Amino acid sequence: MHIGLITSEYPHSKVLHAAGIATSIKNLAVALVAKEVDVTVFVYHQNEDAIIEDQGVVIHLIKKKTYSFLTWYKYRKHIQHYVNKVVKEKHINLLEAPDWTGITAFMNFKVPLVIRFHGSDAYFCKLDNRKQKFKNFVFEKLALQKASAFIAPTTYAGVETQKIFGLDKKKIKTIHYGLQLNHFVNETPKQYNANTILYIGTIIRKKGVLELAQIFNTVIETNPEAKLVLIGGDAPDIKTGSTSTYALMENLFTEKAKQSVNYLGKIPYAEVKTQIEKAQVCIFPSFAETLGMVTIESMALQKPVVNTSIGWAQELIDDGVNGYLVHPTHLALYAEKICSLLNNTELCSTIGKAARLKVESTFDIGKQANKNIEYYSHVINNA
Repeated sequence: MHIGLITSEYPHSKVLHAAGIATSIKNLAVALVAKEVDVTVFVYHQNEDAIIEDQGVVIHLIKKKTYSFLTWYKYRKHIQHYVNKVVKEKHINLLEAPDWTGITAFMNFKVPLVIRFHGSDAYFCKLDNRKQKFKNFVFEKLALQKASAFIAPTTYAGVETQKIFGLDKKKIKTIHYGLQLNHFVNETPKQYNANTILYIGTIIRKKGVLELAQIFNTVIETNPEAKLVLIGGDAPDIKTGSTSTYALMENLFTEKAKQSVNYLGKIPYAEVKTQIEKAQVCIFPSFAETLGMVTIESMALQKPVVNTSIGWAQELIDDGVNGYLVHPTHLALYAEKICSLLNNTELCSTIGKAARLKVESTFDIGKQANKNIEYYSHVINNA
């Protein structure tokens, strides 16, 4: 079997951008190669055309192009022609692409196309109660209509996307993202910086960061030793027009809380693991995810996580067993759960161990790769 993955991001030094989606794609690609599946990754919107190999995965960088008119259409056709050429030359059996902005709209491929619900613009707009640009909806719907099948990282993401676009339920398969668990081993789970709370993710309204500021204000009153570490790029705020969501956060912190906040900005992915290990508690009060890679990474490193209680998170955490689920708007309860962990090292240890077991049983990339291979085979055989 030879699978082609189309994406705008992938973790490699020559690739312009890589975030949580990129991590999930690489985890899968490397795991497929380990199971003797050939994998070719097509990364568009790059600075150059190039072909590189990394951990057995062949990566084609496709240079970004602009045209005098209809760039959105012509560049898509350029990607289509490039991919189809490689599909024919390398005997690729199936292609996979993301749903975001409907990149495969107006493309026609010579093999079946599976679209994975990493999170469409329509999906995030619905969860964030924002109006979507009509053009974006049309592109995403056109792309989805051309796909042979779909993969959802959580059942929640699958159901919500199905309802938004009126898709055939029978064509949607839930397969969770996975981790290379040997890369996420915490040899000293009881060694951490006491009272340190860690948030990882873009500083943007939909991630619940404005609620996070208010939650931390309450935490610091209960526990004056508490410290909040933030990792992630700052983003503009659509609702207010502010160029910096972090500036909005800063305005919400009390003076006392502000002195205990350390915003690190974007840091290399390799350093994120170290920051997780240093933290006592990890928190992700998001309003909009399809799964949340940093949540399962933190759990794999035996960290107690206080997550959102919205749909997808209920598939990651069993509330009170291997983490806590609290709606981001329930500020006092969210702060209470954080404080209960900061004040009880044994509780942190118990929940951290249970979190690791949950990840081993549900998010092992080896097991998830097998499910992907089985589903790919099904789609290929029924094309």
